[in-house]
Amino acid sequence: MIDDFLAGDLTEVEEAVRAAAAAEIMPRYRQLAAHEIVEKSGPHDLVTTADRLAEEHLTASLTRLLPGSVVVGEESVHADPKVYDALGGEAPVWIVDPVDGTRQFVRGEPGFCTLVALAHHGELLASWTYAAALDEMAVAVRGRGATLNGVPVHSGSPAPGAVLEVAMSHPDYTSDAQKRALLGLRTEGINARPCGSAGLEYLAVARGEQDAVAFNWEFAWDHAAGLLLVTEAGGAQATLSGAPFRIIGGNALPFTAARDEATAERILEALRAGG
Repeated sequence: MIDDFLAGDLTEVEEAVRAAAAAEIMPRYRQLAAHEIVEKSGPHDLVTTADRLAEEHLTASLTRLLPGSVVVGEESVHADPKVYDALGGEAPVWIVDPVDGTRQFVRGEPGFCTLVALAHHGELLASWTYAAALDEMAVAVRGRGATLNGVPVHSGSPAPGAVLEVAMSHPDYTSDAQKRALLGLRTEGINARPCGSAGLEYLAVARGEQDAVAFNWEFAWDHAAGLLLVTEAGGAQATLSGAPFRIIGGNALPFTAARDEATAERILEALRAGG
């Protein structure tokens, strides 16, 4: 079933992602009312009406495209944490973050995107990163490369001796051990800054505009699409132990995704030195 689907016309998925954004996200961009914004765990963890309705829209359209599939979405898991267990189940899984970068969306900034990835038995198979306000659609399919607005993208490698530009988790939102590891990036030859939308940070790595990311949390909806995008663009990823990141969890954190293997190893060395 899943092989036949991947061999078919995947533009239908792209169209579904665009349709959800057009119907539920962009009409509310810079138009949100106060009652449409709710705090979840705190002031830095927001959800809007656009998040909830876009996820509902995608859940209906994606499962219709691939009968027998299920959806693990940020908002559905917030409502019922057991939904997350589907990542390790038998059914193909759509991993959905309807609005990645909700804080930016709430502030009326364009730095947000919709993330969709398709996985089966814990293996990432395809992903879509759609920045609606920027009109950018990045697509990756396992073994087939990555594109941005239909044009192949390649991460390339940093120039020899160049200072590495890295987006990282904000140290204020980490455990003490993770904070020490991330502060290892505050070293000569690395310019680290707090990340914005995770999906757009991954896209910047995939297109060679940024050298790496380093994150300390592992929710699949934030990372699945971007990890496949970077990998298919020629980049590399690994957790603190050196093992690849697993979307089902249990990773040694922090982890990195970078433009090439040498850069990924350099970031891991800095993280280990910090920890």
